[in-house]
Amino acid sequence: MASKDTLFRSASMSLTQLYTSNEIGREVVSALGELGQVQFRDLNSETSAFQRTFTKEIRRLDNIERQLRYFKAQMEKANISMRSRYDFDEDMLAAPQAAEIDELADRAESLEQRIKNLNESYETLKKREMELTEWRWVLKEAGSFFDRAHGQSEDIRQSLDDDDAPLLRNAEAEEARVNGDAAQPQQSFAVMNIGFVSGVIPRERLAAFERILWRTLRGNLYMNQSEIPDAIINPEDNEEVRKNVFVIFAHGKEIIAKIRKISESLGADLYNVDENSDLRRDQIHEVNTRLSDLASVLRNTKNTLDAELTQIARSLAAWLIVIKKEKAVYNALNMCSYDQARKTLIAEAWVPTNSLPQIRATLQDVNDRAGLSVPTIVNQIKTNKTPPTYNKTNKFTEGFQTIINAYGTAKYQEVNPGLYTIVTFPFLFAVMFGDFGHGVLMFMAACAMIYWEKPLSRSKQDELFSMAFYGRYIMLMMGTYSMFTGLIYNDVFSKGFTAFDSAWEFPEEGRPDVTGHLKGSYRYPFGIDWAWHGSDNDLLFSNSFKMKLSILMGWCHMTYALMFSLINARHFKSKIDIWGNFVPGMIFFQSIFGYLTFTILYKWSVDWYAEGRSPPSLLNMLIQMFLSPGNVEPDEQLYSGQATIQVILVLLAVVNVPILLLLKPLYLRWEHNRTAAKGYRGIGDTSHVTHALDDDDEDGDTRHMNGRPSTDTDEGAMITENIGDEEHEEFEFSEVMIHQTIHTIEFCLNCVSHTASYLRLWALSLAHQQLSVVLWDMTLNNAFTATGGLQIVMLVVAFAMWFVLTIAVLCIMEGTSAMLHSLRLHWVEAMSKHFIGEGIPFEPFSFQLLLEEDPVD
Repeated sequence: MASKDTLFRSASMSLTQLYTSNEIGREVVSALGELGQVQFRDLNSETSAFQRTFTKEIRRLDNIERQLRYFKAQMEKANISMRSRYDFDEDMLAAPQAAEIDELADRAESLEQRIKNLNESYETLKKREMELTEWRWVLKEAGSFFDRAHGQSEDIRQSLDDDDAPLLRNAEAEEARVNGDAAQPQQSFAVMNIGFVSGVIPRERLAAFERILWRTLRGNLYMNQSEIPDAIINPEDNEEVRKNVFVIFAHGKEIIAKIRKISESLGADLYNVDENSDLRRDQIHEVNTRLSDLASVLRNTKNTLDAELTQIARSLAAWLIVIKKEKAVYNALNMCSYDQARKTLIAEAWVPTNSLPQIRATLQDVNDRAGLSVPTIVNQIKTNKTPPTYNKTNKFTEGFQTIINAYGTAKYQEVNPGLYTIVTFPFLFAVMFGDFGHGVLMFMAACAMIYWEKPLSRSKQDELFSMAFYGRYIMLMMGTYSMFTGLIYNDVFSKGFTAFDSAWEFPEEGRPDVTGHLKGSYRYPFGIDWAWHGSDNDLLFSNSFKMKLSILMGWCHMTYALMFSLINARHFKSKIDIWGNFVPGMIFFQSIFGYLTFTILYKWSVDWYAEGRSPPSLLNMLIQMFLSPGNVEPDEQLYSGQATIQVILVLLAVVNVPILLLLKPLYLRWEHNRTAAKGYRGIGDTSHVTHALDDDDEDGDTRHMNGRPSTDTDEGAMITENIGDEEHEEFEFSEVMIHQTIHTIEFCLNCVSHTASYLRLWALSLAHQQLSVVLWDMTLNNAFTATGGLQIVMLVVAFAMWFVLTIAVLCIMEGTSAMLHSLRLHWVEAMSKHFIGEGIPFEPFSFQLLLEEDPVD
């Protein structure tokens, strides 16, 4: 049994082989999916997806899932909500028996056919309703035109005299000549051999329709059109369409046929209209009657369809989960190998070593329920393959571990940066965000999300809120640390917190400009004295304090991270990494920046004005330490013997650079030559691999009895002794030397750039403080200067503006900026000191993860 799993290192992993009967293979994989602690290896990687064992079952499940997705789409179309999966018992969401899947498949097939039939009937009826509605509008609008044509002869003559309708004018004159009555033209278009086409057309196509008709018929037509005031719903896409009614008159059957073709090509719907008013009235009455009957049938069809979908909605979420689990089970089974002769299923999987007893107990329960006498064997395999990295997390640590995993997966058994990130990430954020009031707001928001965690997790969230909700515990820590640093900075919404008496006193003489004096030996007990707020040199003091504080924190953070490279080297038993990388690197770093940290603390500890001189500049001291070692100006001296100590530190830093560059490559070459001379081979040179089901073993270590491997222990025989299929690269001194050269250059340069990078702690903290001051002065401070009733109004308006801007700008925007800068300090400045990040993530076969990645709601 391995040691207890912690967040400090990834869990100990074991490569196992599972031997089980084909009869319960599905139940075994399903139980392991509920457990979520097994990552299967694909033993059929060279087999295509179409040639695998359970391709037929997966296709069948795909079809069922398609049917269920069709039901869900129809419910969304009908605005019918699906019952939440959280309303179901766990037993209903468990993987079902094969007979239950068959029953669900038959039921889904029949329901799909019924829903499709109802949909087709409903869409057909809606389309017929649209046609009748359009016909009614055509009868109404075209009828009014015919009424005007027959009842207002003067208007007709005026229109006939118009050059725009020569066809109608000539036709009427011809008819009058035949009947011998030129003064009273007949009003029958049939007698005049004039035909017409009536229908509706989408409004956006009307202009193009008119141009095409005019150019095609060269103006030999008369067209009348009017808008339909109500939008018409298209049943195919359920969108509103604006249409116009048109009536086109022309002479000759060929022209009429051409008009019909042009109309249909542009998407117009044509309808018959009788020019006789009595027959037209009968047509309108018939259309209205049919519309009334159709509305009744539509209503009944819709109610039936909604009732069916509502019934399906009560179980759809459970069906989707069951099918999703069943598909995952068969996909996992396709990764296993089968011995048809022994009717045995063989699976290989990575498993956390501490979870092996739980897995054995789970498999034993499956065997007991199935009533099989042949047990399922769990066999650990010796292998030189790199195990996947598994860091066990909970709700609190998951967000912090996700931050690390976004940069890279830790190497197996490497120190996990996620552990110290729990403290350092929110703390460095708080150094930049330090304000007690803003920290309280962030803390309260995080507490609210944690308190209503369950209902919020089950509700639909937008992208921004889901990110905040996922990191609610990170926000909780950031708010807590921000309150602490806010008390250190003595900033509460940019104002000082007067919890204790100030250590400064200000004389009455000389006001308003006075100089403060310390009150004897009394000092402010916690944080920065509130008397600094509002003083003329407040910004100078804050600049100096926060700038040096950021250097101290950067030194602590990087030294702490660098120590983990020593822990990694000791864990992997690599002494050359200790003496070739860690020791010279630590000496180089501490000789320069460790010394800078010492001088900052020493400078703070000395009362320079009591000594009668100005404090020396540390930046100039550091520059002169390399430009002219051993020379220290008297007015720039910090302590006695400073020149000698600085020379020693510079020599130490310079000497350790070639050690860092050459020691490890030379040692590796010497070790390689020594082992090669003795004829040693590495583990990667092993070529023999014993197959799990070989009948004949060369060494006789594996025996088979009654179709199953014999066992010498309670946990099963070691059937496969070694899997040595991971390639090992040959030693190349040139490659090692290039790699170490790059590492040395990066380390030395990064010691400078990374230390300077921590100055962002000072810059963002100062910016946040000054922005908070500006916001206060521009809003609430102006309201406090007003008097009388105006002050009340200004206070209400100013407070609203101040609160909204505080949340939007100072908390959300500034908080996001500080969080990103803290993230960079961890990813680049700290983790680069020890993090390898070449691990393989552990991706277990887990139903819970499956539903989180692809939720059914």
